[in-house]
Amino acid sequence: MIEFFDTHAHMSDARFDEDRAEMLGMLAPAGVTRFVDVACDLRDVSKTLEVLELSPIAYAAFGMHPHTAEHMTNEMMDSLAVLLTGARAVALGEIGLDYHYDLSPRDTQRDWFDKQLSLAAQLKKPVILHVREAMGDSLDILRAHRAELLENRGVMHCFSGSPESARECLDMGLYIGFGGSLTFKNNRKGVETAAFVPMGSVVFETDCPYLAPVPHRGERNDPRLVRFAVEKFAQIRGISVEEAAKTGYENGGRLFGI
Repeated sequence: MIEFFDTHAHMSDARFDEDRAEMLGMLAPAGVTRFVDVACDLRDVSKTLEVLELSPIAYAAFGMHPHTAEHMTNEMMDSLAVLLTGARAVALGEIGLDYHYDLSPRDTQRDWFDKQLSLAAQLKKPVILHVREAMGDSLDILRAHRAELLENRGVMHCFSGSPESARECLDMGLYIGFGGSLTFKNNRKGVETAAFVPMGSVVFETDCPYLAPVPHRGERNDPRLVRFAVEKFAQIRGISVEEAAKTGYENGGRLFGI
């Protein structure tokens, strides 16, 4: 059986409240033998902690998403540092900048992005990065942390940039995450980037319950559907699904130190 590693999931999302335990039990039989549940709002991480209790194949990331950055406090930073000492806490994230929705002021987003990157460096944790319509400002901040990123690693989650942007991210030691959007019909830039990124820097993700891949677009996504991103990537690169899945699995383990 092919094994898959979903490096970015939100099984803690409210959309799984009715069947979370049942869904978690379906993952390993479907070939998903590792996944990272990403807690995006430090005001309540209880459901991610529940996922860890329910599933032995679950790992966790904790961080304050740019959408909720305006609610971040120094006390939450202290709590974040404690959360990241957990045995299966493998990354700080997802953090970054989102200028599409601007749910938090941009200067506030930038401030807490920088501070959380500094905390990750202090704790020697990889980071999970969310960048939407803010690549220029994000790269400016990331460049200031280049040395730490090269040492501790990180991933550009749900990467939507060009091969040129990917090149600069790769130069900072970042991995590139490919998910359901790679299967979307008009995602020409994503296909170009998937063809460009070195195999050693590729990981796969679902971002569930969001961004379900074709042919499940519009449905609730879950980690079992990561195989569709893997299959699309394999098609783009002209390799077997087995090779693509193995590469993503090994890269994910190296990224998160598992």
